[in-house]
Amino acid sequence: MKDLSLKLYCKAKAFAFDREGATAIEYAVIAGLIAVVMIAAVKVIGGDVNSIFENAHTKLTTP
Repeated sequence: MKDLSLKLYCKAKAFAFDREGATAIEYAVIAGLIAVVMIAAVKVIGGDVNSIFENAHTKLTTP
C-alpha cells in the first residue's frame, strides 16, 4: 500500500509541474488569433484585389 501511495504521489507531482499542456494551449490560442487576423484582412482587401484582377482580365481580353 505504501508503494502505491508513493507512486500516486510522484505521478500527481509530475502532473502538477508538467507545462507541455499549457504550452500547447498557448500555441493554439496564437494560431487562432492569426487565423482571425488573416480572415479579417482577406475580407477588408478582398474586394480590392478582386477588382484589380477583373480590371486586368478585361484589359487582356478586350481586342
